[in-house]
Amino acid sequence: MTPTPNDPLSNQPHHAPPPNEARPPEPTAPPVLASQAPVPQRARPPVARRLLRVTALVAVPVAALVVAWWLTRTSTVPTATGGHDHTTMAAPVGAASPVSLTGDQARRIGVTFAPVTASVLPREIRTVGQVTVDETRVQTIAPKIDGWVEHLYVNFTGRVIQRGEPLMRVYSPMLVTAQEELLLAQRLVGDVAGGAPDAQAGAADLVASARRRLAYWDIQADEIAAIERSGQVQRTLTLRSSATGVVVEKNVTTGQRIMAGEALFRVADLTTVWVEADVYEQDLRAIRTGQIAVAEFDAYPGERWTGRIAYVYPTLDTETRTVRVRVALANAGVRLKPGMYATLRITGASSATGAAVLTVPRGAVLSTGERTLVFVRRADGRLEPRSVQVGAASDDRIEILRGVALGDTVVASATFLVDAESNLGTALGGMGDMPGMEITVPPTSTPSRAPADPGSRPAPRPARPMPDMRMPDTSGTPGTPGTPGTPGTPGTPGRPNPTEPVPSTATRGGETHAGHGGR
Repeated sequence: MTPTPNDPLSNQPHHAPPPNEARPPEPTAPPVLASQAPVPQRARPPVARRLLRVTALVAVPVAALVVAWWLTRTSTVPTATGGHDHTTMAAPVGAASPVSLTGDQARRIGVTFAPVTASVLPREIRTVGQVTVDETRVQTIAPKIDGWVEHLYVNFTGRVIQRGEPLMRVYSPMLVTAQEELLLAQRLVGDVAGGAPDAQAGAADLVASARRRLAYWDIQADEIAAIERSGQVQRTLTLRSSATGVVVEKNVTTGQRIMAGEALFRVADLTTVWVEADVYEQDLRAIRTGQIAVAEFDAYPGERWTGRIAYVYPTLDTETRTVRVRVALANAGVRLKPGMYATLRITGASSATGAAVLTVPRGAVLSTGERTLVFVRRADGRLEPRSVQVGAASDDRIEILRGVALGDTVVASATFLVDAESNLGTALGGMGDMPGMEITVPPTSTPSRAPADPGSRPAPRPARPMPDMRMPDTSGTPGTPGTPGTPGTPGTPGRPNPTEPVPSTATRGGETHAGHGGR
């Protein structure tokens, strides 16, 4: 290849074209159409954009609230003259209308009647109590001297002791000093036996004073006499019990130092015990002091203890809303132990004065939570619902404070059914004047049928043919080749019998060959 003068790869020096030589045209950009030319946009001020955004955020919720109010607003439609107000269709809450029942209808639903009577309403309050000691029969044994216990006779809790029984032998310097004074006074009496009467009287007073001091310190008279006879000071003396009962608390042991006024024993007389129980606030009306109460214990089934309410506590427990009562019971043989549980049955009148009150059977009162009513039979035989105020109640009767009079006859049973009939009549009463509303039940017409022959059986109705559905002939059509025909059962086309070969034919080069079944 021969290089040309204008070839950049040639080694020849490059010469610029002459000035008069025409330059090749430079490439130009394609023309831009007017429709494709970019339109300059003006930048929106930031303040205007922010105001537009705030306006949109406020306007959307306000529009939604307006639409919701418009859709849910209640429009008042004036009631035409002689028309029916639909707002009066429903009966007001608690409204009921009188009910008319025939004697047969009343017997069919089980309605019975009972008169309103005036009688003392017996009431039984059942509660659970606990046996405690009679606090008026509890004593504390405390010495009146200081000393040390040399020997302890009553050495365990729960022991039964009697008044005057030895409790302990103690050594006390105070008792020793008192014995010495007694013996000195005895000697003085002997010394002044032949003296003046005033001296004899003074010596006798000293002896009496020494005896009285030992007696005030719970030293028995026989022990003081023994000291005088022996003429010797005893190192220890015996302290005896000042109460009869059961030792429920013991605070002393052998060798212990005791002080005057220290509680050594606590003794309780259990021949009478208390049963304390809690009574609910609503039952206080029937509780009073002196009322008879019967107690039963699980430890002695079938046995009952009868007592009286001895005290009603003046305060109420704010947590349980109960008031404590106390029943005193005789406890012969100490069979009732403190801490045992008892079932108390308190029987009495519903009122504190025991006066007669108006009562009706318990089933006559119907309480729905918002109203309490009974159905009173009027002179025309209709059952009128009447609101009442109830008071105390027993197992079978309930007190009526206001709403009925003595001698009225009320519905005693099936009150709920009568109330349902009354409410239904009130609800339908508002619909009876609506045009086109028929409250009566339409009569039911029963088509007459000829008696069927029990021996004959109706023939089945033939099935209607379905479109595009070919039903095979069932009159003994034989099955497909290879399947023996069953009378009344059609064969299945195209399904060979697996036990016999099915002949097949094939054409090869104009000849017919028999195939083997199952190949």
